[in-house]
Amino acid sequence: MPQGNSAATRDARHILHGYCNLADQRKNGPSVISGGQGIYVFDENGNAFLEAAAGMWCTAFGFNDEELIEAAIEQLYKLPYYHTLAYKSVNPAIDLAEKLSKIVPIHNAKFHFALSGSEANDFLIKFTRYYNNSIGRPEKKKIISRINGFHGATLGAASLSGIPVMHKAFDLPIKDIIHITEPNWFHNAYIGENSNDFTNRLVKELENTIISEGPETIAGFIAEPISGAGGVIIPPSNYYPRIQKILDHHDIMFFADEVICGFGRTGKMWGCESMDIQPSTMTLAKSLTSGYQPLSALVINDTMYQGMEKGCDNIGFFGHGTTYGGHPVSCAVALKVLDIFESRNMLKHISKVSAHFEKRIAEFKKHPLVGNVRSKGLLGAIELVADKNKKRFFEPKGSVAKRLRDLAEERHRLIVRQVPCGDTCAFSPPLIITENEIDDMFGRFSLALDQITDEITKEGLINKI
Repeated sequence: MPQGNSAATRDARHILHGYCNLADQRKNGPSVISGGQGIYVFDENGNAFLEAAAGMWCTAFGFNDEELIEAAIEQLYKLPYYHTLAYKSVNPAIDLAEKLSKIVPIHNAKFHFALSGSEANDFLIKFTRYYNNSIGRPEKKKIISRINGFHGATLGAASLSGIPVMHKAFDLPIKDIIHITEPNWFHNAYIGENSNDFTNRLVKELENTIISEGPETIAGFIAEPISGAGGVIIPPSNYYPRIQKILDHHDIMFFADEVICGFGRTGKMWGCESMDIQPSTMTLAKSLTSGYQPLSALVINDTMYQGMEKGCDNIGFFGHGTTYGGHPVSCAVALKVLDIFESRNMLKHISKVSAHFEKRIAEFKKHPLVGNVRSKGLLGAIELVADKNKKRFFEPKGSVAKRLRDLAEERHRLIVRQVPCGDTCAFSPPLIITENEIDDMFGRFSLALDQITDEITKEGLINKI
């Protein structure tokens, strides 16, 4: 454990962290971040780090945007808290729902506000059950998800997630959650299988699963347009249109998890637009407030809402709600985020810098340690392999990417995401990043990558290059 009475020592003494080895965390303590400006954050010793992961994929406008801060302060003076339960509401929540309704790709959408993407996806499971019970389809409850997909950490959302370590010892997944193959061509394609054949196989797997389970029992299919924590997995271009056709044929809803992809991350406002998806529902979070306040939204179509209203008429009461859903300060910040997207013409900026981002990240394909590079908009990943010619992966899985992540942070003051599904480093910098900052980001990463390559070559983990 860190010594003395430093912040790291007190943290190790009192805080239980997620997504880490608990003993290592208690022994070593955390990096304590105490400030931020633009795309940089600062630790308690004043060291500046380029934050290439936007925190947890969310600080779209960086770490000290005055307009967002002022929006929160102004609302705190007006009304620091009130709820949206029963027959009460607050103006920021009303305004936000109205404004979102004009830009989401769901006609006549209804919005339910929560605090996190996990909550939104958990509530999606509840609402789906309520809806199908209400319209006389009590057997239509199962949800199909994908291996290595990530949809949150609550009991239900972690069940939707297809990452094995999130299930072990938690007795997950819960009943009625089914997982199928992720559209990760680099890992899952058979030898000699092209992208079209790969898509055909995955579509057939989905259809066979639906038929085997019974279409009358399948309520929905959930997917991130581009998987984030799963390794920035970008499906083949014909994957989603083929999937959508199967779902429509069997009257199965498409649940689009836009928690990471939404709000310009993939180059368009919504990942659904980038990947040719027509969603029945959407879950939003993260960049909705640029991470400045906790807020998420579950977006449902009018058909689902009308069914739920019918069920409520029969029961007499909709037995769901949360203390902080539609929090006025969070909604005020989200409103300012939407204003900034318009006033700063953010989609034009993203289009410009993402072209440079995609060009720079593609250059890593030539590196001897890099097996695959994936990117769309300002979302990208670099995957490491032990032998790129034979496509041999490192064992244990994730060990080299973790070392690279730590080295990049310690020696080059660069924070990248090491995703839990392989030796992959992910990049999702704040949307305000400039082309010069993109060069700086990948320059730092290149230095770290070369250094880790030298280290593991000497250790015999790869052949001498």
